Amino acid sequence: MQSKEIIYKLQEIGFREYESKIFLVLLKGSVLSASEIADKANVRRTAVYEILKSFTARGFCNEIETNTILKYEMIDPKVIADKIEKEISQINETKVNKLKATFNDFDSLYKSDISSESNNVNIELIRGFNKHRQTKFIELFKNAKKEILFMIRLEGFVSDELDINAREFFKRGGVIKSIYESTLNFKIIKDNSRKDATFEDLLRICQKFEKSGEQVRLSKSELPNMTIFDRETVFTNIQDKSLPRHSNADVIIKNRDYANRMIDLFSYYWNSSFTMDELKTTDDGKVKKSGKKNIKTKVK
Repeated sequence: MQSKEIIYKLQEIGFREYESKIFLVLLKGSVLSASEIADKANVRRTAVYEILKSFTARGFCNEIETNTILKYEMIDPKVIADKIEKEISQINETKVNKLKATFNDFDSLYKSDISSESNNVNIELIRGFNKHRQTKFIELFKNAKKEILFMIRLEGFVSDELDINAREFFKRGGVIKSIYESTLNFKIIKDNSRKDATFEDLLRICQKFEKSGEQVRLSKSELPNMTIFDRETVFTNIQDKSLPRHSNADVIIKNRDYANRMIDLFSYYWNSSFTMDELKTTDDGKVKKSGKKNIKTKVK
């Protein structure tokens, strides 16, 4: 590896130019005086003394006393790499702690100076696919007071554990009514691995949610992914499988009249869906509902 390349790599991990040159001289040499290091590195002697003092303090080299002058010898580069790694970790940890402390202080300032004009804005579009998209939904969930109405198409990985926000909402006396589309486009954990869900898994998950306090129904219709909060805010997830994930979007509409129209839609699906008590699995692989035609459990 050429000397210029080594110096460049050292600068990439935080060494300044003179530090990189002196480090390279120490790396190649054995026991050297400050004058010898200055000549080989082509760095002025006054700068060399300061850098050698810093390297010694950081444990990069040993300072050896002779009868006349001090000399310097680099320690094992692997040991130095470990020391630098710990330094970087400590610096990053300090920065992250400062970041969290700073932004915690921003909570009291967030939207503390909202103008009257901004209150007229009642439609919000959140475009793209990223891990922070759910923040808006969780914020609406936490601020809900009385009622949350879900229409849900289960996809991806589904857990049967009740969300902590739902538990807190129930404790406050809130009501959650959910209609789940009876498709099987999701996976669950079985035998410590993710596996395709069966209709029995779907029933088991819904029954567990119901026991936790949720009012649950299953629908054979294709449902929009929609949530209505306190009959005044509607959160809709718009998906188009022909488009890339980053083109998907969520729409939040804060309007009571619109929310009431969506509640009418929710009521239509709710009344045409099955309760857990109405569903009974038979040996021939069908699901019966009292007074209605048999419905196959398998979803094509």
